[in-house]
Amino acid sequence: MKHMERDMTPDESLRLIEGMINQAKQSFHRMSFYFLLWGVLLLLAMASQVLTGYAGWSDHGYAWGVVGIIGAVVSAIHGMREGKRTRVETATDRVLMWLWTAFIITLLTTVVGAGVAGYTTPVASIMVLTGLPTFLTGQMMRFKPLIYGGILFWVLGAACFLAEPVIMAVLYIVAMLFGYIVPGLMLKRQEDVLRTA
Repeated sequence: MKHMERDMTPDESLRLIEGMINQAKQSFHRMSFYFLLWGVLLLLAMASQVLTGYAGWSDHGYAWGVVGIIGAVVSAIHGMREGKRTRVETATDRVLMWLWTAFIITLLTTVVGAGVAGYTTPVASIMVLTGLPTFLTGQMMRFKPLIYGGILFWVLGAACFLAEPVIMAVLYIVAMLFGYIVPGLMLKRQEDVLRTA
């Protein structure tokens, strides 16, 4: 049996292209949740570490583990719900998913390796690593705040290699605020506009 194809009219072609563009835009803006979630959680973990340090207590990095578990569980639940709700996955969605999956694997390997090697803090390395997926996500979305956020992670992460722990904490908090939270809020605003359109 021969497959018959018919030519699309110009109106049908235009509607198809517009639909694909809108689908890609909505797909990108679903990411605001993750930038806001992780930005706030990681900022709180660093703030906890600084405050416990000033109080003379040692939390042995427990805050990082707690926010990591909370963030992973909340991200997984949100991702599953979004997947069921949208049911459409673009090629860009898949690339972004694997980019961030590869980042998490690299990040965990770095953190565990740093602990085994006896490094006092892997913050500088983590910030430099975080610049890569943030920058690439911004490039793929053509969203300048994330591009600048990725660059900020690289620059401040490099500075952390030379910084005292208190300065390193401040640089980390600034990077989280302007690399994740502010771009996340901007994405959220665009997402809200798309929902009402």
